[in-house]
Amino acid sequence: MGHFGFSYVGLIFLFMLIVPNLIWAKNQPQDYNFKNENRVLLLFERLGQVLVTFAVLIFSDFNPREWSLWTVWLVAAVFLMLAYEAWWIRYFKSKKTLADFYSSFCGIPVAGATLPVTAFFLLGVYGKVFWLMLSVMILGIGHIGIHLQHRKEIQ
Repeated sequence: MGHFGFSYVGLIFLFMLIVPNLIWAKNQPQDYNFKNENRVLLLFERLGQVLVTFAVLIFSDFNPREWSLWTVWLVAAVFLMLAYEAWWIRYFKSKKTLADFYSSFCGIPVAGATLPVTAFFLLGVYGKVFWLMLSVMILGIGHIGIHLQHRKEIQ
């Protein structure tokens, strides 16, 4: 269920998530419009963001421990977050269109939403923290759902 304590790995993951989004605020895609987002998906997304941020910081179970086969979950989570950073680099080097923003990366659809959600979920698996996994599922329903909605609108 999780052991209370600070997670510096969680903080690093949040940092990897937030920094590109802050840069994106000044580099949004042409014709970006969020006014028609599904209110239910938006509620899931916002609630998930708060819950994930809270859960990833207050459980120390995400910090590395002795190497074991279980560590593969942490390695996979880190790999996905690095892929997320690579996706952002590709976006920032692009023409910054809506198609670029809702693009796939290495075969992963709407990678800007899917990669970090999956990475945080795997971090929850590594830490064996149900609360993070549940929070990520709530976030994923909203965040990935909204991205799929927008991708559908531009096609």
